[in-house]
Amino acid sequence: MSAPTPTPGLLPAPVSLHPAAGSFPLADGTPVRTDPALVAAARWWRRVTEDAFGLDLPFTVSPAGPSSGGTSLPDAAAPAGVTLALDAARPAGGYRLEVTPESVLLTAADAAGAHAGVQTLRQLAGPQAYRAAPVAGVPADAAQLPALTIEDHPRFGWRGVLLDVARHFLPTREVLRFVDLAAAHKLNVVQLHLTDDQGWRMQVHRYPLLTEVGGWRTESNVGTWRTGVFDGRPHGGFYSQDDLREIVAYARERGVVVVPEIDAPGHVEAAVAAYPFLGTRKAPHAVRTTWGVSTEVLDPSDEALEFFTNVLDEVLDVFDSPWIAIGGDEVPTTLWRENPAIVARAEERGLADVADLAGWFLARLSEHVTAKGRRAVVWDEGFGEQLPRDVVVTAWRGFTVGADALEAGNDVVMAPEQVVYLDHRAGDGEDEPVPVGFLRTVEDVYAFDPFPPEVLAQYPGLDAAPGRLLGAQAEVWSEHLDSPRRVDYAAFPRLAAFAEVVWSPTAERAPGGSASAEFLARLGHDHLPRLDAAGVEYRPLDGPKPWQQRPGVHGFLRHLDQEMAAGGWAGVGGWVEGRDEHSEGQA
Repeated sequence: MSAPTPTPGLLPAPVSLHPAAGSFPLADGTPVRTDPALVAAARWWRRVTEDAFGLDLPFTVSPAGPSSGGTSLPDAAAPAGVTLALDAARPAGGYRLEVTPESVLLTAADAAGAHAGVQTLRQLAGPQAYRAAPVAGVPADAAQLPALTIEDHPRFGWRGVLLDVARHFLPTREVLRFVDLAAAHKLNVVQLHLTDDQGWRMQVHRYPLLTEVGGWRTESNVGTWRTGVFDGRPHGGFYSQDDLREIVAYARERGVVVVPEIDAPGHVEAAVAAYPFLGTRKAPHAVRTTWGVSTEVLDPSDEALEFFTNVLDEVLDVFDSPWIAIGGDEVPTTLWRENPAIVARAEERGLADVADLAGWFLARLSEHVTAKGRRAVVWDEGFGEQLPRDVVVTAWRGFTVGADALEAGNDVVMAPEQVVYLDHRAGDGEDEPVPVGFLRTVEDVYAFDPFPPEVLAQYPGLDAAPGRLLGAQAEVWSEHLDSPRRVDYAAFPRLAAFAEVVWSPTAERAPGGSASAEFLARLGHDHLPRLDAAGVEYRPLDGPKPWQQRPGVHGFLRHLDQEMAAGGWAGVGGWVEGRDEHSEGQA
């Protein structure tokens, strides 16, 4: 009996993989059949495979077979060619892939499982599968799928990445490309950070000045705000509602949900520049050009609430996501405390402190979202007694605040700054471009645990908490990422490590351990060539290339151990105090 064919290292790693002998050749005329429920995934895989290898793969949507709990498995052995079938017995989001020299059978629990399965098929076809057209010199029989059997399903239902297009705008085509890369790593949520102090990026028909005024700034900070260096170059851009509908539809065809974020009541200087009545000062001013946290926050008035509910109505019309992010982070209350009318308003609403107006405002916005049949998502500063329990809390300040939210009954997405903020520096060398934040290598990200043992020891009943841990999310903030090339460099390959953490079964992932060594070998040998073929300008594992460096641009280094020793942290990596007004790397 011949030996099993070596298989390309898959990333993220599947639950189980059993190689077999031989391979399945993809050639002109290879039929592709799919259950109607899995058409989007099958059609996408067929299209990218035809483009990459110059093939013609006939496509058939099979009538739904006799239903037994939503199953449409073939009655006999899999027919020749590639077949996608439903199998309701599989775990949610999971799939089974059987490749023999005669056929390929992908059975999935649902559309999500099919999307994951075809990404595995693409990886099995090699780096050429990530190109947009055939490459001269590649053999005609290059499209071979190694024989094997895979059983696979995700560890978490929410496998997210945030893309900040507010600080530095990315054209629609680049957002689509980022969605493709997220899907390629079996990530299923892309949160678009559409508004902030430095720019408003979504067209709102009712309030056109949001983009006409708020979509542009006169210049941008270069590196840390502490140097006072600016580029003197206007920056801006926005997405029309049709642009955003295109992004949503494109992502849906790849099994990705786009979660829009409209930040309030802080991070609103661009909105206040467009409509000064929204602000606490009520004074005209320009869109913010520096990074950090602004003291100019919304006046939490009935007028501001009506304004933002009207904005959310248009957001809800454009985006089909079950979740709508409404911000809630970093809301300095200095100006509220100095304003007698706002202090009086807090008292009239029965609030113990003027700072509670932030929670009151978020609660009203979240109720509006709920009334429209969706769920609101807030950053963890928004968590508190006023927050409805159906609101999802994204825990970015550390682990303990996520645990607290779970115990209170809110569902949680873990996104701790000290591990999965990918704008933070990936190396400690002087050649690292705009080095900001904590040092977090590929191995550090791979070792990420949404709730490490020391946190579970502090919260022994966390497994039985009324709230659910939905999953985790990495963040790509763009203060210092002013081009798609810089986004590539910051995100990859660390986002690949994160993708494995949130998809693959729990394993010992301590930095430098055997698991991370195996991952790094698989990453370097098998996966980086895929990223090369896809045109991703990732950070090399041994440091930046000369053209990826930014000499003379100063960042701001942070050290987790020093901050904890200085009392800035409480418990196991959880911020409990407000951040410095000019802190960087924030949500």
